Amino acid sequence: MKLLQIQRDALLRPLQAVSGVVEKRHTLPILSNILMQRKQDQISLVATDLEIQVSTHISVEGKGSEELSLTVSARKLQDILRALPDGVDAVLDAQNNRLQIRAARSRFNLQTLPASDFPTLADPGPLQAKIQLTQKELRELLLLVQYAMAQQDIRYYLNGLLLVLEADQLRVIATDGHRLSFAVGQITTQEEKREVILPRKAVLELAKQLEDSDKEVDIEIYAAQVRFRFSTIELVTKTIDGKFPDYTRVIPTNYQKEISLSRTVLLQSLQRVAILSNEKFRGVRWMLTTNSLRISCTNNEQEEAQEELEVSYAADPLDLGFNITYLLDVLNNVPGEEVTCAFGDASSSMLVTVGGKPDFRYVVMPMRI
Repeated sequence: MKLLQIQRDALLRPLQAVSGVVEKRHTLPILSNILMQRKQDQISLVATDLEIQVSTHISVEGKGSEELSLTVSARKLQDILRALPDGVDAVLDAQNNRLQIRAARSRFNLQTLPASDFPTLADPGPLQAKIQLTQKELRELLLLVQYAMAQQDIRYYLNGLLLVLEADQLRVIATDGHRLSFAVGQITTQEEKREVILPRKAVLELAKQLEDSDKEVDIEIYAAQVRFRFSTIELVTKTIDGKFPDYTRVIPTNYQKEISLSRTVLLQSLQRVAILSNEKFRGVRWMLTTNSLRISCTNNEQEEAQEELEVSYAADPLDLGFNITYLLDVLNNVPGEEVTCAFGDASSSMLVTVGGKPDFRYVVMPMRI
């Protein structure tokens, strides 16, 4: 039975859009598959890992005589389409638990599993809040903070990103316990305060999928799920149940000592000294004296790298240590020409802000070197 006939790229693009959530190794074989459903002149594609579900649809010419559903390996179908010549038409036929793909002189037969066995996320219950942003705004917010999320931390609520909805603001916060990033976006409606924690994988997938465009994203918040709708894509994710740290207590508000300098100059200096940093501890030393910032790294072989930057600084000398990776992360991910670094004392955190982004904050804890 003919499922569809379509130009290669017209199927490959939506397939790539959903297959990012498919796990390479999973105890349930069907989770390696995508669900393909034909209803008249539309084909929908769905992928899930039981926590996140991504779906999209494509319009096809000619109405199918009947509805058709099947699941097939996401990776194999994607690899086959990628390997076909550009611009070629592919014909997909379903019969006897097989999906046949024909293109030019190529033939492929893939095993299918029943669509009825494919798990989809449960009904989320009543809608609690719905807001809109442009894709560009949401993507920018996620990119400003996502690098500070924890990875496989035993404190599972840190392995994600906190969304805070309050009044006309959407705040996004990420922390791994050693550094914290915070950014704010404006929304057009007035909302009651709500907080949800999005899983790390959902955040990374969203940031990858969103375009740098003024098209809208609908964000729907439920008791234990959040749904994002944009372009032809719908991404639904379960939320992490846990108590996120009180970020307002972490962000300093009264630092008097500060320096402002070119983001690019500081980034390049740190990249150079990082060459000789200790691979395990990744420590970098900052020594601030009158109008001077000296940056240095050493390693177990007693090798040393040092950079000196001219800055406007007239306060007491400071000798500080940081994880250099945390500094490179923020400088690589924020826009703007100038960054400002503010300090308390030698044992306090450093606050990084960016010119042109008044609502962005990045806090990095010191380390002993």
